[in-house]
Amino acid sequence: MGQPVTVIEKPTPQPAVVRYEINRSITGTGHETFTEPPGAAEIRPVDELARRLLATGKVKAVHVNSNVITVQLTGEARGAGFGPLIEELFLYYREGVRVPTPDDFATPAAEPAAD
Repeated sequence: MGQPVTVIEKPTPQPAVVRYEINRSITGTGHETFTEPPGAAEIRPVDELARRLLATGKVKAVHVNSNVITVQLTGEARGAGFGPLIEELFLYYREGVRVPTPDDFATPAAEPAAD
């Protein structure tokens, strides 16, 4: 379930900065900047994206405005290649994960009251 995000990676004049354009907005009209992973209570898509990018150890900062993601790489990192990580942001059921059926959510029938 979920839909893959279409990602276009674009270079910038700065070798340690890479820009990604995606086919959906994940911040609305606001700007979001992350230099460290968001706290566990932060569960928006932009928070999860920042968490994933920063966890690679290759990212110094992440800036997101609507559908544009700007990634500042650490000093030794070159060539980002984070497209697949971004594409899977909205995929919930990956290969090997069983998709729930309606029966999984059915409530048991109530037992008749005893007389």
